Parts: sequence; C-alpha cells; structure tokens
Amino acid sequence: MTKTPVTYADAGVNIDAGEEAVDRIVGAAKRTNIPGVVSGVGGFGGLFALKEALGSLEDPVLVSGTDGVGTKLLVAIEADRHDTIGQDLVAMCVNDILTSGARPLFFLDYFATGRLTPGHMATVVEGIARACEASGCALIGGETAELPGMYAPRHYDLAGFAVGAVERSRIVDGRRVQVGDSIIGLASSGVHSNGYSLARKVIFEVMGKKPGDLLFDKVRVADALLTPTRLYVKPVLELLKSIDVKAMAHITGGGLPLNLTRSFPPGTAALVDERRWPEPPVFDVLRRGGPIESDEMRRTFNCGIGFCVVVAQQDVARTLERLRRSHEEPFVIGEVTAGNGEVRYA
Repeated sequence: MTKTPVTYADAGVNIDAGEEAVDRIVGAAKRTNIPGVVSGVGGFGGLFALKEALGSLEDPVLVSGTDGVGTKLLVAIEADRHDTIGQDLVAMCVNDILTSGARPLFFLDYFATGRLTPGHMATVVEGIARACEASGCALIGGETAELPGMYAPRHYDLAGFAVGAVERSRIVDGRRVQVGDSIIGLASSGVHSNGYSLARKVIFEVMGKKPGDLLFDKVRVADALLTPTRLYVKPVLELLKSIDVKAMAHITGGGLPLNLTRSFPPGTAALVDERRWPEPPVFDVLRRGGPIESDEMRRTFNCGIGFCVVVAQQDVARTLERLRRSHEEPFVIGEVTAGNGEVRYA
C-alpha cells in the first residue's frame, strides 16, 4: 500500500501564505527608508550604512532596545482591530532608546502566530511602518513565524527591536541630576501598552464589559483600550537641540514609581504632585471599577504621564514653550529631592 506523501502544509505551515505576506508588506517598509538604508525587507539581513545616516556625528554611540505590547494584543484580537497595535510596538521601543538622547535609525519586528493570515499580518505591519515614518526610522527587516500548536486560534504575538544613535558627548544618562531640578511630564494618550492584564480583568471580568460597550461618555471599550501609545521621538529630539535635558524616563510598566528615577544618581529622589496634570478618564474608570487602590494604580499604569524630562529650574519656561510648540502637553509634575531613588507623592 502506497502512503500519501506528507507536506509542510499538512503540518500547519503554509509557505505560500508566508510569501504572500512578505509581498504585501514590502511597499510599506520601503516607504520608511531613510539615508543609510542599503537593503531592507526580503533579504537575509537588513543592511544599514552608518556613515550615510550619521555623517554629522563625530563619535556616535549606538543605542538599542527591544519590547512587546503585552496583553494589549488580546484586546485587539477580541475587538478584531489590528491597525494601531503596530504603533504600540514601535513606540515601546523607540521611546525607550529616546531616553538616552538617541535618534532612532532602524527597526525590526517579529510576528508569530499559529496560522498565518496574510491580510491580517499586513494590517499590523502597515501600522508598524506608519509609526516608523512618524519616528523617522526605517523598517529594514523582520521575522514572520507560523507556529502550529503554539497559539490559540486567531492569536499572535509581536516583538520589536530598535537601534538608534547619539553623539557620545550628548548622551543623556541622569548623572547630572541634582536636588532642586524640575520634572516635566508629557501627557499620555491613555493606558498605552502596560497594565493590560489588570485593565482587562477589571473591565471584562469585574465590570462585565464587551469591546463594543460604552465605557465612559460616548467612548467604547475598544476605543479606550486600543488608543495607541504616543510617539515622543520628534518633539523630544527637537527639545534636545536647545535645552540641557539632564534625564529622561519612559513611563511604562511600574508607572512613575519604578521608572522616573531609574537614571537618577545616588542621594536623589522625586516628589510628584498628581494635582498638576489631568488624568485621562479611562484611569478613573479602572480605579472605581476594580476598585484599585491608589498605590496599585501608580505602580501599574502611567496615570496620564507617558514620558518625563528633567531640567534645571531656570530652563523650565523655555522647555514648556518648546514642547508646546511641538504640540505636546507638558506639565511641571514635580521636583528632584534628596533621597534614595524613591518617588514620593505630595
């Protein structure tokens, strides 16, 4: 008896779908090209010429970062909306390397799923490409993995990798932060990409909401939870041209308490006054819906501040003016105090 040959497709991997997916995203990736891109999506490796991109830098230092978007993906999957999750991925990476003063140069992504749907993946990557364009960096490569049996139906995972550069003498590392310096916070768009395991538990389990239900005012659950993470690259890089920024922080998992003072020198801490900025309404919904205690809110969510810069008091007015000129919403949220790295609330 002759046995029927077994194929890779029989095992759940569709090579043709993978090729179609790559074909669909090549155009989006090419739109992100900047000086320095030698070759991008489609080869074994993306090539990038540093001299072409960094000709003005005398002693450039590369800065790298990698991240994902956590269980925010489950909200996107449940709502069947995948057009903004790519911005979340890019923002989580480029905002991180921005804290060193780095300009993002190029980005790579990793997309893994149990069964590949080319159109679905193309929507995600299109969002990644748009965010790369907005951040001034090139999408030069990535990996698409079809892994039968690894994921539940319709589920997928994302990871991103960003590389940037900064002049060695212009690295922002927090070493010069001193007592009396001012902390300026930039508004977040909402929950961003951290704390979603708790947010989902409160909204979907405790409150019994569905993605299409109203959450507050006329805003539906999916709209509130899938608002993309803000990209701070362009306004902050513009700020660095004229302001002596001593430290920066991307407010992600752990909120202000675990991120604000990460680069502060020994002997310093932060005093923050939450009354100095408006909190997006989604956080009050979460606080009341749990309920969630104040300390837990602060250690889980950004609570309305997505990025912070530390400057000398005499530079505050100019810093606020320049950030507003870049269409940011900056707030003087606190000051540097003596301490051991803690973040205290007024």
